[in-house]
Amino acid sequence: MPKGYWVSAYGTISDPEKLAAYNKLAAPAVKAGGGRVLARGGRVVAHDAGIAERTVLIEFDSFEQAVAARESAAYQEALVALSDGVERDFRIIEGID
Repeated sequence: MPKGYWVSAYGTISDPEKLAAYNKLAAPAVKAGGGRVLARGGRVVAHDAGIAERTVLIEFDSFEQAVAARESAAYQEALVALSDGVERDFRIIEGID
């Protein structure tokens, strides 16, 4: 079964306090949903239209698990805390089996 991945590429972080509040809530929500953080906020080399702000990659055992974690009540609470504190491109993608 192919794994599922959350890929977040942040364009701007306008409110670091909201991001910190989100991170505090999102970390346990991701863990409870079976997610494993593979990369978060490290060095980035951006090409083409990419922006080298903050990039996060989280792995789940399946695509369905990744979707369910995003829809969980705990993660939805984290999104409320994040609100308009950032602009980001958030995607859930299916890995190659």
